[in-house]
Amino acid sequence: MSLPMRTHTRSTLLSGLVLAAAAPLASAGFYGDPPDATHPWAIHDENRPQPPRVEPGDYSSQEKPGKPPSDAIILFDGTPATLANWVSNQNPGEPTKWVVQDGSLQCVPGAGYVRTKQEWGDCQLHVEWSAPTKAEGSSQGRGNSGIFPMGQVEVQVLDNFNNPTYADGFAGSVYGVNPPLANAVRAPGTWQVYDIVFRRPVFKDGKMIEDGYLTVFVNGVLTQDHTPLEGGGGHRARSHNHPFPEKGPLQLQDHGNPVRYRNIWYRPLPARASEGGDVSHMSEAATAAKRAQIAAGLREEASKLQGKDKMLKQMESLVYTSDAATLTESTKASADFLASVKDLSGDKLEAQKGAIRQVHGALNYLSKFKILPAALPEEAALAGIIDKAGWNDKK
Repeated sequence: MSLPMRTHTRSTLLSGLVLAAAAPLASAGFYGDPPDATHPWAIHDENRPQPPRVEPGDYSSQEKPGKPPSDAIILFDGTPATLANWVSNQNPGEPTKWVVQDGSLQCVPGAGYVRTKQEWGDCQLHVEWSAPTKAEGSSQGRGNSGIFPMGQVEVQVLDNFNNPTYADGFAGSVYGVNPPLANAVRAPGTWQVYDIVFRRPVFKDGKMIEDGYLTVFVNGVLTQDHTPLEGGGGHRARSHNHPFPEKGPLQLQDHGNPVRYRNIWYRPLPARASEGGDVSHMSEAATAAKRAQIAAGLREEASKLQGKDKMLKQMESLVYTSDAATLTESTKASADFLASVKDLSGDKLEAQKGAIRQVHGALNYLSKFKILPAALPEEAALAGIIDKAGWNDKK
């Protein structure tokens, strides 16, 4: 039997049980290990928010840039209109002197860095660039530019096709911090594709509680693997960890070479656990708060239900946080449920098969993981009914 797609972001651990009448194999109880001190959700927890739908884009070719994913924020798409997203870095109130030419944003040597009007923090960033077809100069003097997330740290842009330089200044390096794992640039004049995951350092009370880092792919080849920023790097001098602003612009460097850019976009990233984000592994305090929030929502849902459905929703809430009143009410409801089915037989009993297995499965789960202070006699009684009726074959 096919089921309709869910249209809400929260469902229940008991969804398998709710379907038991139609599909007895769906679940014999809650599904997956319960939450613990640092994990607010159960394994396979259907109360966990569903991921947002993003329509993927497509890959670039040398002839044309690819299509960004549906939630990408476009910074430059090859049109003069998107040049308005950029201003002079030295004088942010003034338009940039960089030019749009043949669908690319081209550096005008001497014009200075360019930066976005928009500012943001952690992100997935996509940038494509091309060094001049005619290779001139050597080492750092050939096809040099740079990509600066938040204006704080440089991912090096350089024509390193048969052009060696110092290792921490290669294309795909975190400049002055870490060389790339590989030199993956194509020949000059071709388009190079950078995909960057940027996370700024997180500070609290003047102390860094989580490193900032960069992950970089150059033309699909991993060149930076979760590399700590070490203050952001720099030219000739070692930098030191320091707080970054919450938001900052993207900067592109004028290093005196007419490097071209195209297809620039980013996707904001969700907060990490250290910033209060909802992730799989959280601090004990954050986990306790999230579990309390989930339990409160389930008890609110239960207040709008009746009978067995209310009891199951209440029991589900106990998986997240204990509550004496909820435990008392749901325990009494389980006794009432047993009383309503224990003397049934024949077709009347068969009609309650799904409900009996639901309630037994919930009680079994709560008992197994010691969410109940002690096993309830109703669990054993319902198990006896299930065994006697021959429903343990799970067919």
